[in-house]
Amino acid sequence: MKHIRKYIIALSFIVLFVGCTNKAPITNRSQLILMSQSEELALGEKSYKDTLKKSKVIRGTRDANRIKNIGYKIAKVVNRSDYKWEFNLVDSKEKNAFCLPGGKVVVYTGILQAAKNDDQLATVMSHEIAHALARHGAERVSSGMIANGVQVLGNIVLGSQAPELTQTFNMAYGLGAQYGVLLPYGRMQESEADEIGIYLMHQAGYNVYEALKFWENMSAGQKSGNEFFSTHPNSETRIANIKKVIANIEKTQKQSLNRVSTPTVKNSNLGKKIQ
Repeated sequence: MKHIRKYIIALSFIVLFVGCTNKAPITNRSQLILMSQSEELALGEKSYKDTLKKSKVIRGTRDANRIKNIGYKIAKVVNRSDYKWEFNLVDSKEKNAFCLPGGKVVVYTGILQAAKNDDQLATVMSHEIAHALARHGAERVSSGMIANGVQVLGNIVLGSQAPELTQTFNMAYGLGAQYGVLLPYGRMQESEADEIGIYLMHQAGYNVYEALKFWENMSAGQKSGNEFFSTHPNSETRIANIKKVIANIEKTQKQSLNRVSTPTVKNSNLGKKIQ
């Protein structure tokens, strides 16, 4: 009976992993997401309304209008009909911004100290929108559910086989999950949001080189800590990764231009309307 139970649990996990696989945009990375899109959108809507109730929303100013204009340019590139886009500037010294599922974007006034122009502001807004598009929030919730499930399963097994090891297991598992899985996962998501965001701002017509200046501004005066203990990559790592993304964009553009400038096949139908 015990063996049958183990096989059922193992089979359930396999079905769970296979049946809930999602693909991140641009990077095409496989994701395990256990939350439905409708649940995610509903949570995003509620969290957004709660945030605005507690915040001082700035409307009608030059900066508030800039954020809306930049946001809608990026949204046009994203082209998600299921997103009901909103862009708001909130009075706060915090250098931050976020995008909730469904396209609910909040930018804090503090970030304007680092975002010196529209291109740099587009950098942070594209980054946050990328988090929502890649469903990073739902992915983090799902990974937490899996981690908790594995810990519960471990406790059940140890409880019946070696109960004296349960406390040691929980301590070791907690540290291992935090530093070996959850924090690296967070850094990976940040890097992925940078990559997706650079592509979005590029497609929206913004200068991607200003992204490098923005992150330099964000890190100015700050000591670079050990990535191992953080959910975010170091500024040096982040900037180096963004440079690689920009190089890939330029390489792709150059290849496209070469194909256009040196056509190998003449087509008499070019320019004619397809019937």
